[in-house]
Amino acid sequence: MNEGSWGISHTRVPTESRPGHVAMIAGFYEDVSAVAKGWKENPVEFDSLLNETRYTWSWGSPDILAMFAKGDLRSHIFTESYDASSEDFGAHDVTKLDTWVFDHVKEFFHAARNNQSLFSKVNEDKIVFFLHLLGIDTNGHAHRPSSREYSDNIKLVDKELKEIESTVKDFYGNDGKTAFIFTADHGMTDWGSHGAGHPLETCTPFIAWGAGIRLPQKVSAQKFDDSYLQEWKLENWKRQDINQADVAPLMAALIGVPFPLNSVGIIPVDMLNTSDLFKAESMFTNAVQILEQFKVKMTQKKEATLSFLFTPFKSLSDTKQANILRKARYYIKQKKYDEAVSLCRQLIHLALRGLAYYHTYDRFFLAFNVVLGFVGWTSYASLLIIKSHCNLMRGVSTEAKNPSRLLPCAFVAVGVSVTFFLLIQACPWTYYVYCLLPLPIWYAVLREIPVIQGFVTLLSTFPPRRFLGYLLLFILGVEVLVLSFFYRYMLTAGLVALAAWPFITALWTRAKSISLSWIFFCLLLAVFPLMPVVGRKPDIFLVVGAGLLVLLLSLFVVTSVIKRKDSFINEELVLHLLQMLSVVFSMCVVYGTHHSLLKKQGLPLLNQIVSWTILASSFVMPLLSPPVLFDRLFSILVSSMSTYLLLSTGYEALFPLVLSCLMFVWIHMEQETLQHSVVSCKQKVSTIQFACNTDAAQCRDLCLDDIRRAFFLVFFLVTAFFGTGNIASVNSFDPSSVYCFLTVFSPFKMGALIMWKILIPFVLVMCAFEAVQVTTQLSSKSLFLMVINISDIMALHFFFLIKDYGSWLDIGTSISHYVIVMSMTIFMVFLNCLAQMLTTRKLSLCGRPKSHVI
Repeated sequence: MNEGSWGISHTRVPTESRPGHVAMIAGFYEDVSAVAKGWKENPVEFDSLLNETRYTWSWGSPDILAMFAKGDLRSHIFTESYDASSEDFGAHDVTKLDTWVFDHVKEFFHAARNNQSLFSKVNEDKIVFFLHLLGIDTNGHAHRPSSREYSDNIKLVDKELKEIESTVKDFYGNDGKTAFIFTADHGMTDWGSHGAGHPLETCTPFIAWGAGIRLPQKVSAQKFDDSYLQEWKLENWKRQDINQADVAPLMAALIGVPFPLNSVGIIPVDMLNTSDLFKAESMFTNAVQILEQFKVKMTQKKEATLSFLFTPFKSLSDTKQANILRKARYYIKQKKYDEAVSLCRQLIHLALRGLAYYHTYDRFFLAFNVVLGFVGWTSYASLLIIKSHCNLMRGVSTEAKNPSRLLPCAFVAVGVSVTFFLLIQACPWTYYVYCLLPLPIWYAVLREIPVIQGFVTLLSTFPPRRFLGYLLLFILGVEVLVLSFFYRYMLTAGLVALAAWPFITALWTRAKSISLSWIFFCLLLAVFPLMPVVGRKPDIFLVVGAGLLVLLLSLFVVTSVIKRKDSFINEELVLHLLQMLSVVFSMCVVYGTHHSLLKKQGLPLLNQIVSWTILASSFVMPLLSPPVLFDRLFSILVSSMSTYLLLSTGYEALFPLVLSCLMFVWIHMEQETLQHSVVSCKQKVSTIQFACNTDAAQCRDLCLDDIRRAFFLVFFLVTAFFGTGNIASVNSFDPSSVYCFLTVFSPFKMGALIMWKILIPFVLVMCAFEAVQVTTQLSSKSLFLMVINISDIMALHFFFLIKDYGSWLDIGTSISHYVIVMSMTIFMVFLNCLAQMLTTRKLSLCGRPKSHVI
């Protein structure tokens, strides 16, 4: 209200520290591949504002400062960081991260007065002081933004900022040549996380004051879509919103250095308190700088494309570029500065559109090849199922004459032509993958023409109404799966529909108790997608309650083990008791750690040791149990729950337990379904062992029910994805869930623990399906092929839904959904291997030799 300009800085996803700082200081939006290096290293070298300065002094986190000092050949960027171990979410007072910075800045200016060499450097022009304040972020993660600790940290920063401003001004004798920029790399949700595209994460405050910054402006009215003006009581003070990348050219203009090389930011000239000539010249330079990027991109694409195939960006031809620049220069000479600024801004927007055009130049070509590959792969997988795992082709002649040499020769010719075409255009190696991969797939499909003809013949004998009914039901099921990625409550609708399954079959009359259990657990699980995303309201008592339920369930199992005198084994009883003890320890650790952190006493070392021990033992315990179906599954559940409790903060602790109960009932349901179908099944569920799945001759042909089983598997996996939150969105991850293991910031360790928490429900589902495969004598290969088909149909769906426009939430969500479904097949292979190891391997207790049953 007194001095400076303010507004909202709009960030892009992912709203993480590294890409946010790169956008502010380098002026471009970094590729998300940086996450693979923990936002610490430079996947791509880049120019930044700090490179262009005469000197830069920076204080703060080692994660951020180091990446801007990397490659400093002129030795003009000085950094001073605290130790990485100081970034402790469980520390007594994390505001020390900010006070450390402020104290060191004050010491620096005090030292500069007594050091002639340093004094002369600090009094040069084109200097930047970079203060990186991590305390508020750490407090937000540890205590939530609504906490007293967070508010106190803000008050501390406000107080210290006032002192720093005074210190700087006093040092320079109040010469009025210092500009102050205060903003944030990202926001934070109410539940203390960030990374996605929620407005709480993408909207950050931007405040600038001092030399070259315009003074506050009174306005009668202004309209924005959000409510910040009303909340902050600033309706009559002009708000000027910017994009995060605009900060870099603004700072460059204020200190008079070149714009960073790859900056796509636009100077917010309305914030400048300078002459109109300076504004116009700055905007003109900004336009030329971005136009040069456009020219380089166009030249690269033109040189790599055959001349008769090249289509230039028509909205910005060479003639139009020259005309706009000439006209803008003319306006500046004629002192028509507003017109010049407006024209330069128009040129910048055209150049940015052109950059996007050339960046996506090959989109249609690549998309066509991707779709061709999807359709071919789905067709080939379907043909493999029909040919190798179904009885549909029996009685139908699929014998073909010797394959004509014309077909392979034609595909080889096409492959050579495509390769030559890509070589001429100097395309990257990924293009060869996109373009050549569909060729062998379609060759394999076309070799199965007899199978296709036989399948079509059989379909013609199938009643049309029945066929259409099954097809519509399948399409509806896939659509529910797709919609559940956008709307979690669709999983609730799906589970309610699954609860009705016994009523449309003979199960309701033949197995009423099992059917009632199925209905009950389906409806109970259907509650979870309606609940808030995990992490918003932590409740340790729910975690402890989940542990008590696991103990109660374990008591029933132990009682049944003791009663089963014919199969009573001491090892089995000892194992159950050890697992129950592990659950008790988990409950105590969760409760104790929660209270210790509330008292700001940090993570107790004993609790940390116990947590890591339980995590390590949870991988071994199930392998000690007998490979009898239900015994092994229950052992996996209890071991997984002991770890899951340590990684839980609220109601999600109940989710794997309810999901597992439904899986146990599902195994019984499938067994009942098979017993009353044409397929004979002699074994009882209680006597089946996992090792019996080894003989391929035992596997039967597929039937229509198996498509439903494959769909159920995909549905339950998607439920595991979204049951307690949208794991496609980074802001669903709550760092407080790993506080039983560590509180010092470590992205890879924390990420690994959170990933294991996410994996546990998937592992439980896959282990249950291993049991379904054993009880129904289903081939795992045929199941895998059916799941591939379902996931590929979903992936093709999401491929067409990918966006590169609109809100950053929409863009980030569309990409993450596609990646998740695309990864499902590889993910399934990993889960299947893990589930097979957990269900079939057997280790002996008490030093007996190991025996592996595979």
